[in-house]
Amino acid sequence: MFTKAFRVKSNTAIKGSDRRKLRADVTAAFPTIGTEQVSELVPGKEELNIMKLYAHRGDAVTVYVSGGNPILFELEKNLYPTVYTLWSYPDLLPTFTTWPPVLEKLAGGADLMLPGLVVPPAGLPQVQKGDLCAITLVGNRAPIAVGVAIMSTPEMLTAGLKGRGFSVLHTYLDHLWKSGDKSSPPSIAPLAMDPPDLGEEMGSAQVDPILQEDLRHLDLKGEEGENREIPQLCEEKSLSEDSEDTSVEALNQDTTGSKTLQEQMDALLQRCFLHALKSQVKKADLPLLTSTFLGGHMFSCCPEGQQLDIKKSSYKKLSKFLQHMQQEQIIQVKELSKGVESIVAVDWKHPRITSFVIPELSPTSQTIQEGSREQPYHPPDIKSLYCVPANMTLLFQESGHKKGSFLEGSEVRTVIINYAKKNDLVDADNKNLVKLDPILCDCILEKNEQHTVLKLPWDSLLTRCLEKLQPAYQVTFPGQEPIVKKGKICPIDITLAQRASNKKVTVVRNLEAYGLDPSSVAAILQQRCQASTSISPAPGTKDSLQVQIQGNQVHQLSRLLLDEYQIPRKHIQGLEKAPKPGKKK
Repeated sequence: MFTKAFRVKSNTAIKGSDRRKLRADVTAAFPTIGTEQVSELVPGKEELNIMKLYAHRGDAVTVYVSGGNPILFELEKNLYPTVYTLWSYPDLLPTFTTWPPVLEKLAGGADLMLPGLVVPPAGLPQVQKGDLCAITLVGNRAPIAVGVAIMSTPEMLTAGLKGRGFSVLHTYLDHLWKSGDKSSPPSIAPLAMDPPDLGEEMGSAQVDPILQEDLRHLDLKGEEGENREIPQLCEEKSLSEDSEDTSVEALNQDTTGSKTLQEQMDALLQRCFLHALKSQVKKADLPLLTSTFLGGHMFSCCPEGQQLDIKKSSYKKLSKFLQHMQQEQIIQVKELSKGVESIVAVDWKHPRITSFVIPELSPTSQTIQEGSREQPYHPPDIKSLYCVPANMTLLFQESGHKKGSFLEGSEVRTVIINYAKKNDLVDADNKNLVKLDPILCDCILEKNEQHTVLKLPWDSLLTRCLEKLQPAYQVTFPGQEPIVKKGKICPIDITLAQRASNKKVTVVRNLEAYGLDPSSVAAILQQRCQASTSISPAPGTKDSLQVQIQGNQVHQLSRLLLDEYQIPRKHIQGLEKAPKPGKKK
């Protein structure tokens, strides 16, 4: 479902009543989840957004986003967890296991076939047709896909584990996963009751003998280094064999091991927190949304090879951790808007910050960061489009377009010309005129013109048609897939405002729509204008920031946006407010 880029319709903060309803829906959809787990999954005060989108096939999907990650998605009134949620709650759904090379096929949009299942000694989980299931890889209990069973477990066994087994809805590596922090699956050891030795699994699995022969053949290829995917399969096998040898030891250390992991995560959390405050967050960045601080700063400070997971720490939630840091008087957190917390102050002279030593980057990380700094900004390619409304569907359906289809202006012209020629509407006496049939009349004429206008010139016909279509636009950033949205793209808005003591300030909004980071723009302007800058949430928006610079700095903004960033003038409004030569700024 999410193998291709989707189109976001809206992204808004959740209301309190909707939050309570979501908790009830989660409890009803997943009976095995406890009350505490529901409260963790759908937090009471932390930022939680509802994102409504259209998948590439036109399916309307509602996605719930918490901490920057999609945690649940709703399709046709059915609630499904994402892989991010299943990594925290791996036992939420019945789990079926497959081989590592299958992941590439699932991520490409394929369904899971029954011959690809690995049957454990305890047998397959008991599910009914239509049940929601999780899919894991051999050697790791962290789910990599979410799917619906096409048949019950008895039917699978009766079919001899042949045919299509699961309709896959969402996978690790798809575009829904990419909308989050893009973290990799954690390593979760198989349960002790399910010995992960591949030799035993192969012996007990009721799989197709041809598949077994193929796997033996692939295993031999992996030893000779002739196949790229098979070394991963062989590695999983060796890891599983090692884990079997240490399974007893792992059980003996279960009670102390979890505590040690929790302490390690607490230490990592505090390290990333101090690192972010000392090296990345500046006074001009405040107030800073706590979710932005986590996703944009703390995650990037995580050491290479480690993964920051707050739910595995003793704090469980970001809000609790930040409250603890506030008690230590390192930061000050306030709820600037209902249900949304921000860091409003930082004590950079606090002993814990001053004594923290920023770790040296590994050569690989340093090269990557230097390369990313040197990479110049490239403006997005913005293209005007037209969307087919319901009342014009009949005019466009002959050309293979349906309601909601997006077309360029040239494509619209081609559709209209082909329609007129195919239906013999070109006037025989004057080729510049087109006769209007009932469909064209309904689509482009006003009510008072229905019986008076019988013909139109080509240019008037095309102009009227474009005016009746819904406006839309496509934004393509270098190296990324195009993003298509309805409406007209909001221009970068530059305004002047009056502050205390009759001082002027310059305010810039809508930078994010053009791939510009408000923090970076503010830092550049602060240096060039030698004036103070600040960043704050833009009024009337949920997830947009505005940059404020002291004085009338429209001239400097003009040079930065037009000359350096190469953004077309038509996408910037307010440039005329630059100070006139000879006058005080």
